[in-house]
Amino acid sequence: MKKLTLTAMAISLSISLFAQEKADQPTLQKIRQEGLENSKIMDIAFQITDVAGPRLSNSPGLKRAQDWAVQQFTSWGLKNVHLEAWGEFGRGWQIDKYYAATTLPYYHAIIGAPKAWTPSTKGPIKSEVILIKADTITDLAPYKGKLAGKIVLFDQVTLQPLAPSYKPDVVRYSDSTLNKMAEAEIQPQGQRSPRAGAANNMMAQMMKMRATRAAMASFMKDEQVGMILSYARGSYGTFFTSNGAPYALNATPVSPELEISAEDYLHILRLLRAGQKVEMEADIRTSFYDQDPQGYNVIAEIPGTDRKLKEEVVMIGGHYDSWHSATGATDNAAGAAVMMEAMRILKTIDFKPKRTIRIALWSSEEQGLFGSRGYVAKHFGDPKTMVLTKDQKKISAYYNLDNGTGAIRGIYAQGNTAAAPIFKEWLSPFQDLGATTVTLSNTGGTDHLAFDALGIPGFQFIQDPMDYNTRTHHSNQDTFDRLAEEDLKRAATIVATFVAHTAERKDQIPRKELPKAPEAPKK
Repeated sequence: MKKLTLTAMAISLSISLFAQEKADQPTLQKIRQEGLENSKIMDIAFQITDVAGPRLSNSPGLKRAQDWAVQQFTSWGLKNVHLEAWGEFGRGWQIDKYYAATTLPYYHAIIGAPKAWTPSTKGPIKSEVILIKADTITDLAPYKGKLAGKIVLFDQVTLQPLAPSYKPDVVRYSDSTLNKMAEAEIQPQGQRSPRAGAANNMMAQMMKMRATRAAMASFMKDEQVGMILSYARGSYGTFFTSNGAPYALNATPVSPELEISAEDYLHILRLLRAGQKVEMEADIRTSFYDQDPQGYNVIAEIPGTDRKLKEEVVMIGGHYDSWHSATGATDNAAGAAVMMEAMRILKTIDFKPKRTIRIALWSSEEQGLFGSRGYVAKHFGDPKTMVLTKDQKKISAYYNLDNGTGAIRGIYAQGNTAAAPIFKEWLSPFQDLGATTVTLSNTGGTDHLAFDALGIPGFQFIQDPMDYNTRTHHSNQDTFDRLAEEDLKRAATIVATFVAHTAERKDQIPRKELPKAPEAPKK
């Protein structure tokens, strides 16, 4: 009974919305029915994660996922389906085999993964673990000539024992938190700029630290160490991964490096500090791929049908690449699957938009939004000079999803005061799905920033945090099992509705003031 009441309320609320935005009531009902009752979201997510596997930039896994997406879009009847190069990325990389365990004082399998873009061991190795006590390159002098083929671990004096966590892993936004977001005002830019001296001092320290690490890595390579063990952030068997070497084609070679769970690292460190002998065995095989260093995005469209508006575009997207220690389910197969499902919904209900609807599955977001920034630079202009193309005026809006598996609770208006009330209207039919909040706040770190930088309305949806930051983001736990099916169904339904509205509006989404080109540094 409650479900029927909420649905009736949602449909009633939507009548005023569709009247003002000139969209038809049957479209909303079709989208809701297809998205909530006939969803294919988990089938899509399964293909991206379990079938394609990890999708590190330019890896075979990403290539498999991209080829599948092209085939899937084509089978759905989308048009202009293609892989589009955005520029040179560099080498791809993948793990072919990983095994590591302590064998003394007793056998224990190690939780970990090779750091991205690090090489293989020289076949299976077995070694005493050597504890390196060094803060500077000069501290390494006593170890010269003693490390060939050895497994080494650095004595990080700042490491603290793991503490119990009394907070739940999985959380949803409370009403009070969403209310605060809705009440947020646009923050003036540059009010709290750091003092130049402090910033310069911090930069100098970072550069010194980076130089020290590079010198130590060079020393280890020259000494031909068998493998380096490094501490991975995380706890309870979860570890958050990273890259251990550059991906550039001309990158300097490094030593094999294994990133291991905090529990395993601290276990070995305690034994070595106590003078106990520790032995390990390991076998790591990794492969590099440099035959095609170009990066690619997957592009597909539902063409517009209005004679005057079909040249204009509504874009949606999410990044398709992931890290390598799991299958990138919440980061960001979830967002990519939602956007693909939104396109499937619109195509299935035979929605014929006035404006063209275009989806992009970005690559190399994890290394710096490279896929979206490369696409935007190619099609819309250069944010460094603010020299814009004619197509920059033809795109109405870009909608992004990249904050995990959590339900959509609203949208970040990104300081766009004119767009905010429009979005409030569009969310009104989804009170029964918990999506009501529009905040003027900005959010960073996702591909919508590439569009926003060129004055194109670019937006990221507000999502429930779930266990994104506590358990899955860039971790070995980011697998299909962490996906919340009902949340993803609702997200795809809401996205499809936003896309339909934007495609049908008489006018484009209002724009903020065009950003100014950055000032050239003073000489």
